[in-house]
Amino acid sequence: MIRVGTLFSGIGAIEQALIRLNIDHEIVFACDNGDIEIDIDLAREKKHVKCLKSKKEKKEYVDSLYKNLSRKQNYVKQSYLANYNINVDNFHLDVRLMDGTDYCKKIDLLVGGSPCQSFSTVGFKGGLEDARGTLFYEYARLLKETQPKVFIYENVRGLITHDKGRTWKKIKEIFDKDLHYKITEPQILNAAEYGIPQTRRRLFVIGIRDDIHCKEFQYPVPVGVENLKFTMQDFLEDNCKFGNFGFSKQTGEIEIIKEKGYPDKKFYLTPKVRDYVLNSGTKTFKTSIKTDLPIARTLLRTMTQHHRAGIDNYITVKKDINEHVLRSLTDRETLRLMGYTDEFKIVVSSQQIFKQAGNSIVVDVMMAILREIIKTGVFN
Repeated sequence: MIRVGTLFSGIGAIEQALIRLNIDHEIVFACDNGDIEIDIDLAREKKHVKCLKSKKEKKEYVDSLYKNLSRKQNYVKQSYLANYNINVDNFHLDVRLMDGTDYCKKIDLLVGGSPCQSFSTVGFKGGLEDARGTLFYEYARLLKETQPKVFIYENVRGLITHDKGRTWKKIKEIFDKDLHYKITEPQILNAAEYGIPQTRRRLFVIGIRDDIHCKEFQYPVPVGVENLKFTMQDFLEDNCKFGNFGFSKQTGEIEIIKEKGYPDKKFYLTPKVRDYVLNSGTKTFKTSIKTDLPIARTLLRTMTQHHRAGIDNYITVKKDINEHVLRSLTDRETLRLMGYTDEFKIVVSSQQIFKQAGNSIVVDVMMAILREIIKTGVFN
């Protein structure tokens, strides 16, 4: 059994990967604030949480902060709890106030990313301490406190060039020397090269704890865009009705039963919005207006807010013999394009699903990485 903990958990890409690969696992903890920001004296609250004796007391205190300081609903938590077997006591709301020592050596795999922020201009001689004030520091701190056998760190592809490469240099130094993990040089993986018809390039870093003897991790070999089994059109509800988008219980690979479906008409664009979407721009700004792409553009958390064909994905639907309408992707289709099969329950609004899908890691990429991690023997 693989014991997993996730930070910036979102809607659970690694959890879906484990489910689709039929790997016995336990979700030990998850943590996501659902984009809710609370105004606190962080240093004071951290000190207070550290003084509390039990994991339960710490969680109850942090939960009370969010309840008292914000009226916003944590929709990420709502989606997560509806889809995964985890005790609500182990779903945390704030990486900054989470005490990883409560889970020390209780997880095998830690997964998460963090926003790419500039580090201290002082340099990195102080290692982890120089990273204070960044969310990467919190990821690194919790990695140090939980001591998993292996971690997967995901971020935007610009991380390695951010601040002229200084940010990655500091991160690498911290992973290597402060945290004592052997890391494989970061690699950018594109979802379209691992079975999902979406151009989505993300950076991945894999680390194995120094004291563990196993084979060296190798990144998964890309299948290649030219070998994609499916196009975006195969993922659409028009061609694959709800319930027909699943996966093989033997291999975990996507399986589709082609049968006409009928997407909700709320995703149809009005003539006015359609004309705006198909506007190529002005004299000083031009954008592509291609629709019905075989490989989707990168799904963004701001989907449907731009209403530009060069940014989002739009589909032409035949309304009748003489009329065609344009529509956006449905909430279910965005989940499919991130590798979430129709077994994933939608319990929040379409707008929230767009955000959650746009923030997620592609499940099929996670599956490819997980297969290679297992080959190292790190979990043996």
